[in-house]
Amino acid sequence: MFLSQLSHNQSAIVDTVQAQGTQDTIAQRLSELGFVAGEQVRVISRAPFGGDPILVHIGFTRFALRLSEAQRVVVVGL
Repeated sequence: MFLSQLSHNQSAIVDTVQAQGTQDTIAQRLSELGFVAGEQVRVISRAPFGGDPILVHIGFTRFALRLSEAQRVVVVGL
């Protein structure tokens, strides 16, 4: 399952960040920001009309991610 598929207020554990290509700077940046294996992540809210972007909470930080960015984060349910 991908982070982009979680519902409002749903939590999961980050499994991995999948790069889309050999030099995926977005996937690299997500890893640097704390989207690493074992971290708990929760979807706080979604934008109306399609849900893009989504607001997520990981660690002590909140991030607004585009759905295309959230589709790089593989999560497993709690």
